[in-house]
Amino acid sequence: MKPKILVVDDEPDALDLIEFNLKAAGCDVVTAADGAEAMKKARSVHPSLIVLDLMLPEIDGLEVCKKLRGDPATSAIPIVMLTAKASELDRVLGLELGADDYVTKPFSPRELVLRVKNLLQRGKSREEKQEHFELGELCLDIPRHRVTVSDRPITLTPTEFRLLTLLVQRRGRVQTREQLLNEVWGYDTFIDTRTVDTHMRRLREKLGPGAKYLDTVRGVGYRCTDD
Repeated sequence: MKPKILVVDDEPDALDLIEFNLKAAGCDVVTAADGAEAMKKARSVHPSLIVLDLMLPEIDGLEVCKKLRGDPATSAIPIVMLTAKASELDRVLGLELGADDYVTKPFSPRELVLRVKNLLQRGKSREEKQEHFELGELCLDIPRHRVTVSDRPITLTPTEFRLLTLLVQRRGRVQTREQLLNEVWGYDTFIDTRTVDTHMRRLREKLGPGAKYLDTVRGVGYRCTDD
């Protein structure tokens, strides 16, 4: 079954370019030209992934991302932000609002397709046969894509869930930022390691007391502990 990608952009040329390349890569593509239409289609077609421009009429991309992440029906859909806003502040803001990746215009269609494929592939392979983990009050159920802290469900983005899963599966072992960037995001040259720090900060905020099992190893990376 082909993955269905929702592409949101108010520039017809950009829509056509992205749609052509994603279809050539074996995807079905649905398009939207503004934020309101994007919200409607995200809920009606249940896409496998969303490519989302930031500068949109009706509702801007950041607000669309925020609303999608706040809706249980769409909160787990991977989101790639695609925008002409290239500053570090814009990138960090997009990631903090729940985007899984951030691509700036002008962009390479091949790079965008690679990022989409990597996001779609996440979670398909399992490093360990064990699928259920309990670290004190923190519980991770991989098949059900469920995380709880003290029996309270925690809503994570696909990237946050994959990041937590990798650290828990390798508990006790330090994972460098470069390792996490390569294995969680699927590539090691297109984005810098501050992306890892941004997602870790957001993950810890969501886990609350469960975040005590995630250690920062100064100057190296992160580690999950049993203590």
